[in-house]
Amino acid sequence: MKAMLLAAGRGERMRPLTDTCPKPLLKVRGRPLIVWHILNLVKAGITEIVINHAHLGQMIVDTLGDGSQFGAQLTYSAEDTALETAGGIAKALPLLGTDPFIVVSSDIYIPHFDFKECLNTLEDNDPWGNPLPDDERDVAWLYMVKNPDFHPEGDFVLTLMGLSNEGSPRHTFANIGVYRPEMFASIRPGNHAKLGPLMRQYIDAGRVGGELYRGQWHNLGTPAQLTALNAPLNFIKGLP
Repeated sequence: MKAMLLAAGRGERMRPLTDTCPKPLLKVRGRPLIVWHILNLVKAGITEIVINHAHLGQMIVDTLGDGSQFGAQLTYSAEDTALETAGGIAKALPLLGTDPFIVVSSDIYIPHFDFKECLNTLEDNDPWGNPLPDDERDVAWLYMVKNPDFHPEGDFVLTLMGLSNEGSPRHTFANIGVYRPEMFASIRPGNHAKLGPLMRQYIDAGRVGGELYRGQWHNLGTPAQLTALNAPLNFIKGLP
């Protein structure tokens, strides 16, 4: 299985830090955000990683190189302007292959996430071992978290059958997912496209599964959030 790390965003709310440093290279606990993901993926045996970039993208390439320093094989998908999440994935599909792949936003901090959990989330067979028709297979598996203060309404509902756009209680998409390439086949490479509407379309069709992740999860949006996470008091409390 391959993985893609999303690193093309401008990080407007993180300015002025992101005026001179791409957001994925901002450090948490002395390590760039994106490196946390690379190391955790490699730990799970996932070494082929695609990284898209736009804003200050060459700094990302220069810092991470070919990935050998981490035990990874990094390839890059350059975007002249950020294509949004679905657009960036669609452009990178030739690098990701034909099997399901993991996609993670580089601006979240999840130090203990075990990517081995992602390896068998999208099955080709039903519970009795019979092959499923292509139009009945799940195309995505999304990890959800409890709603943070900045997003109290959540995104989707977890049900016994998968995810739903309707009902309650709702949980927040953790920006970690496993996807089949076919989910992005309708997007022309190089076009801008958001992920949210695409996910809702497939959720309505009953083709998206998911689960709740209960570990430490931080979506870093502002300099204040970054400062708080790096505060010495948090080290004293034993946070990683």
